[in-house]
Amino acid sequence: MKGLFNSKKSTKKQPSGDESDPPPPSPQHAHHHHHQSRPSQSQSPSQPQSQAAPSRSEPVSPVKPSGGPSKKSSGSASPGRAQREQPKSRSSRAFGRHSTDARRGKLDLNTHPLNLPPDEYKRLSALNAMSNRNSFDKMDVDKENAAQPPSSPPPPQPQNSFSVPINSPTNGDKSAVNGEGPAPPPHRSNPSSPIPSEAEQAENYKSLGNKSFKDRQYKKAIKEYSQAIELMPDSPTYLSNRAAAYMSDSQYDAALEDCSRAVDLDPQNSKFLLRLARIYTNLGRPEEAMTTFGRIRPAPSAKDMAAAREMQHHMKAAQDALNNGTSGSMVLHAIDQAEKLLAPGATRPRKWQLMRGNAHLKMGVVNSLGEAQNIAMSLLRQNSQDPEALVLRGRALYAQGDNDKAIQHFRKALGGDPDFKDAVKWLRTVQKLDRMKEEGNADYKAGRWQAAFDKYTSALEVDPMNRGTNSKLLQNRALCRLKLKDCDGAVADCERAVSLDPSYMKARKTKANALGQGEKWEDAVREWKKIQELDPEDRTIPREIRKAELELKKSQRKDYYKILGVAKDADEATIKKAYRKLAIIHHPDKNRDDEGAAERFKDIGEAYETLSDPQKRARYDSGEDLIDPQDMFGGGGGGMAGGIDPEILFSMMNGGGAFGGGGGGFPGGGFPGGRPRAPQGFPGGFHFG
Repeated sequence: MKGLFNSKKSTKKQPSGDESDPPPPSPQHAHHHHHQSRPSQSQSPSQPQSQAAPSRSEPVSPVKPSGGPSKKSSGSASPGRAQREQPKSRSSRAFGRHSTDARRGKLDLNTHPLNLPPDEYKRLSALNAMSNRNSFDKMDVDKENAAQPPSSPPPPQPQNSFSVPINSPTNGDKSAVNGEGPAPPPHRSNPSSPIPSEAEQAENYKSLGNKSFKDRQYKKAIKEYSQAIELMPDSPTYLSNRAAAYMSDSQYDAALEDCSRAVDLDPQNSKFLLRLARIYTNLGRPEEAMTTFGRIRPAPSAKDMAAAREMQHHMKAAQDALNNGTSGSMVLHAIDQAEKLLAPGATRPRKWQLMRGNAHLKMGVVNSLGEAQNIAMSLLRQNSQDPEALVLRGRALYAQGDNDKAIQHFRKALGGDPDFKDAVKWLRTVQKLDRMKEEGNADYKAGRWQAAFDKYTSALEVDPMNRGTNSKLLQNRALCRLKLKDCDGAVADCERAVSLDPSYMKARKTKANALGQGEKWEDAVREWKKIQELDPEDRTIPREIRKAELELKKSQRKDYYKILGVAKDADEATIKKAYRKLAIIHHPDKNRDDEGAAERFKDIGEAYETLSDPQKRARYDSGEDLIDPQDMFGGGGGGMAGGIDPEILFSMMNGGGAFGGGGGGFPGGGFPGGRPRAPQGFPGGFHFG
């Protein structure tokens, strides 16, 4: 009894942070605890665990649970075994007191399992027993591990459960424990999740991209697919998915690049090939689309290939129309039909733009040439050294007559590609045409009308399709015909020039003059009025109209020159000789049976009388005799009756003299009847500009 009280007294004096007692022992072990209390005073609480290692080196088999040991077995325990079990009693009491603090304070998640509350001990032990029912006894492992604490914490490993060793008769024999109990292992934090591999991360990005694509967030999907491709750059699936996102975002060039790579990595994948063929169709490349469709097995449906086939048909028709000389409008129509099959927002193919420009050149009209220039400039903004675009613009300039700039463009194209045949061809054509045209102009200025005519005719054969240049050559040749007195030929050349270039006003004026020289004054008046409608700003045209109208009136009177059969520039001797000859032939005495002879003889005499007198001839030639002086001014506003031009009046008066100033005029120094004239002009203050 004395020992028992001493044991309790020493226990109260034991320093410890715990204030609670361990769970009470069972009745059958009460005497056993009294046996252990005395030796515990001789051992410090901080005794290192390594001292218990020798006693644990011997294998100790766990004690099977029983109804309880007899007093004989308890009392006959050897002193060595009692010494081995004494530290365990102190350790149990220490752990028990520590658990009270754990209940009082906030529970630390990293606390060693043995420091948990008693209820938690039992729960975790039961869970551990269930999870390891078929495995070996955990207590044996715990004992062995406790004997040799690790020098450093082991690397973190994922764990699903852990065991909680509890000193209980059901878990083993207390006699196997020496010292203060098993050493607590180093505290471990919860294990982190395993780091995913690059393939797993890429697959996650692909899943995100698929979701964004389904939500029509194509730019976001492209970004997520790109992150997957950065991790797995050789994945055809990721490339094909990003190509689909690019297509939906109208980025067809980028889609083509991705899908081409995907097909290179997986050439037999029918899904990738079908997507690639559709991209070709969207970009206006039907030939490549049909080739790709041919690689798909099994063959795609007719519906899949319909757009590519129709596009290919239209572009073939456009090319045939361009090569075989069909009108440019047919080429444009076929291209328009093909462009309807392009994807929304897709850029028109460069080849199609060049074909459209050539079609406008084929049409040759002013607006079409402007369209060709615009197409060429658009292509040159993308690439200023594009030889085909340079030739297209050079041809447009050449068709507009700007040959110097055209030659510059052809030479620039050859600078980038010396073997470009089109540039060589058109450069030689323009240079040859320029040379022949200059030679014709030189002959014309020198008065060699026929030589100039021949040069212009040869130049017309150099490039029959150049409407602008050929219209100018035809107008120049018409001038040569006028000099050669071929008025009808001149009119024909001018009509051809106007048909090639309806806006060519110079050719229209030359035609009107040719009609006048051919004494077709009625047609000449009509032509001048048409020119005035087309160019109302030209102030010279009204004067030409008045001249033509006067000549028309003159042509409707008796033509004295025609009666005598002489030219309008015949001299006096020629006129007299013609008169004598005709007077003898048509004299009434020699033509008694011809009732018209007397009238002809009268006209011959009247013509001779007028043309033989220089003054009368001048008045006749100027048409002065056709003007009624009372009708020269109308409405009192200073305007000329009948639209007579003042310059015509000047030329009619005494061989072209003007009013006043000693230059001749009406008899009496003014108008007939001696009416005084206002100085420097007509009555009423009308002055000439």
